[in-house]
This record gives sequence, C-alpha cells and structure tokens, in this order.
Amino acid sequence: MLCAGLLALTACSSGGPNATDPITDPLPAPASVTVASTFTEGLVSPWGMAFASDGTTLISERDTGRVWLLDATGGRTELGVVPDVRAEGEGGLLGLAVSPDLPDQVYAYLTTERDNRVVRMAWDPSGLGEVEPILTGIPRSSIHNGGRITFGPDGMLYVATGDAGDPSLSQDRDSLGGKVLRLTPDGAVPADNPFTDSPVFTLGHRNVQGLAFDDAGRAWASEFGTSEADELNILEPGGNYGWPLYEGVTDAPGFINPVATWSPTSLASPSGIAYVGGESPAIYVAALRGQVLWQVPVADNRVGEPVALDLGDIGRLRTVEAVSNSTLLLMTSNTDGRGDPRPDDDRVLVLELDGR
Repeated sequence: MLCAGLLALTACSSGGPNATDPITDPLPAPASVTVASTFTEGLVSPWGMAFASDGTTLISERDTGRVWLLDATGGRTELGVVPDVRAEGEGGLLGLAVSPDLPDQVYAYLTTERDNRVVRMAWDPSGLGEVEPILTGIPRSSIHNGGRITFGPDGMLYVATGDAGDPSLSQDRDSLGGKVLRLTPDGAVPADNPFTDSPVFTLGHRNVQGLAFDDAGRAWASEFGTSEADELNILEPGGNYGWPLYEGVTDAPGFINPVATWSPTSLASPSGIAYVGGESPAIYVAALRGQVLWQVPVADNRVGEPVALDLGDIGRLRTVEAVSNSTLLLMTSNTDGRGDPRPDDDRVLVLELDGR
C-alpha cells in the first residue's frame, strides 16, 4: 500500500510544525521524465555523487574505494583511492559531499575495519589530499551502514547512519547508529542541535540512504523497512521515527510517521533521493530492489501519490541527484553483488524532465 494521496505532508504523522488539515486541491501536473543520454559507464559498485563548484561531478565506488572526477561531457579521471576502506557487504566507500563554502574539500562516509566514519580530504583535478577524520565511531556491519551525507542550506553537514543490524541502537541517544546526525563542517556539534552536546538530529531509523532538502529548507529522508514498509520522511529536529518499535504508520504518541510508504518493500528499497523544484516540484526516489525511479509530487504542505516512472530496463538504482529543475543524474547499482549487470554497467544516466 502506498500511503500518500492529496494529503497534508504530515497527515500520515503524529503532528509537528508542518501539520495542516488535509487539502484536496490538485497538485501541479507531474513532469514527464525520459532517459536522454548516458553520462558515464563502466563503473564498479558506484555509490556516492557530489557536485563541485565548477560544475564537475565526483563519484565514489563502494568496493574499490576509488573517487572519480567527471567533466561536463562525462569524461572520467581517477582522483585516487581512499585509504582504510573496508568493503564488506553493504559497507565500503559510500556517500560524498562538497560544501559550497569549502569547495576544495570533499567529504566522504566510509566503512573501516573498526567503524563507519566521516572524513574530509583536500582535492583538485590532480588528486586527493590527506584524509582527515571528522567523526568516528559510527557502528558498522555488513548490513545497514546508512552512508548518505549532504550539506544543508544552513551550511551544516547531515549524515545518515544505519542500525548496523542491531535495532536497539536506533532508540539509544548515546549511539550514533540508526540516526541522522548534524555536524559543523569541522565535525563539531552545532550549538542549536536538538540534544545538548550531541550530533543526533533525528533518531529511530533503521537504514537511511537518502537525504535531500527542498526549497523551504525541509530535510527529506528515505528509509529501508524490513518487509512491512519502506518510508519517505520529513525530518524534524529531535524527531523520533519509531524503529524498531514501529515501522511505517503508527497511532502511538511521540513518534513521527512517514509522509509516504511502500508496502511490500519489494516495490522500493529506497536509496538516494533528490528534490526538484519549479512548476512541478517532486521528490525522486531511487529504488534498489524495486528497480524503479519513484516520483513523489509535493507542493506547499501537500504530497501526492508516488508514481513509478517507466525508464526502461536499467535495473537497480542507487543514487539520484538534481542538476537543475529540468535535469537529473541517475546512478545504477547492478554491479553491487545483488544485481544483474547490463552491458556497460554501472552507469550514470542523464534524465530530462519535460513540462516544467
């Protein structure tokens, strides 16, 4: 069951600052989406994607630890291999982020032999600099490592973690597992975080692999369920999203419900997400097991019914990023050990959005 429809964004939640009464006015017509071209191909288990200030694109490979630099035409240069990456199961070199305020630094989320951690490195087209850890001690496992990182409009670094296969960590505020964390660019705890002296921004997550911000500055996150429901959430500071006590929608007080769910989870297994504004604003959700890109229309305090886009037989989808309000980059994930590689996989595809 897809929990959405033309409802307030928190109509499926326990309330909060975005809560409104249900609205039945129609949302703007969704954009049509087509595969325009292949940006690059022949990648090995790609995972993270970030945009540099000069318009170039950085790509991480989970299993090799490599970081690639792609120019505007998709031409690829290897920047280097990040040291101490332990590729095991779902772990390895995962998310990448570049701060608009620190364009010569690239941030990475990676799995080591001991933990998951966030590091930063100086970089330029000639290669990567020395690795500087800014947050260590995130629980690691062969599963549920989270891994998406992104800078918010507030200049802070948001870090998605998983429960590392131990659901009890998600409700433990002293653990970094099963959380979305909020850090300064240096890795310190911002003074206005919801919990004093804690990097925890939200808790009660199973395995978040998608983070994006909309034009209003709201943080969105995708989350893997077990078998009951995958989720799309709006993050509220200090919010508790229920795992492992609840999955999907609950009437229990004190928990924030998702704004959309996919049930059964074979429909989605959502990884990366992207927000596109303009005339037809929407959240785009890259689905792994579902092997589809979901389009979730949003406007003001409303969310529409998720739509599975027909992009052809491209397989598992790991990451989607917005280049503009009319262009997306979409990364496949068929060489990750769970997919069925197509010729020239893995690829990054250019998607064009029409009717905008």
